[in-house]
Amino acid sequence: MSYGAAAALQAAIYQRLAADPALDALVQGAVHDALPPGPVPPLYVSIGPEDVRDRSDKTGAGALHRFTISVVSTTAGFAEAKAAAAAVSDALTGARLTLARGSLVSLTFDRARARRDGDGNTRRVDLRFRARVDDQ
Repeated sequence: MSYGAAAALQAAIYQRLAADPALDALVQGAVHDALPPGPVPPLYVSIGPEDVRDRSDKTGAGALHRFTISVVSTTAGFAEAKAAAAAVSDALTGARLTLARGSLVSLTFDRARARRDGDGNTRRVDLRFRARVDDQ
């Protein structure tokens, strides 16, 4: 197994989301891998948890990364959060990202979960993706 390309994968995902015009029109630059200090924007995207499994074979080291991208909104209703979640999905599904280490073999959407969070005034959509990475 190789976890060596994990940071490169996260950086490429962040860059793709931050540069996507459709997503930016909705979240106005609020794409984070950690929440910024101070007031939280009313709509933002956060790169979340990741699970990684070995996918090495006789040709070399590799891994399957399952990661979550969260869209969080304090606006009433789910429409705004779901629109941003769709933009995230469109930006990532099938994307051909260039990694600083290793190479991306595939990037696919796995599932999503929309729910009210905490006090019921916050909406959250967690999108889960799978990325197959070769670390050669």
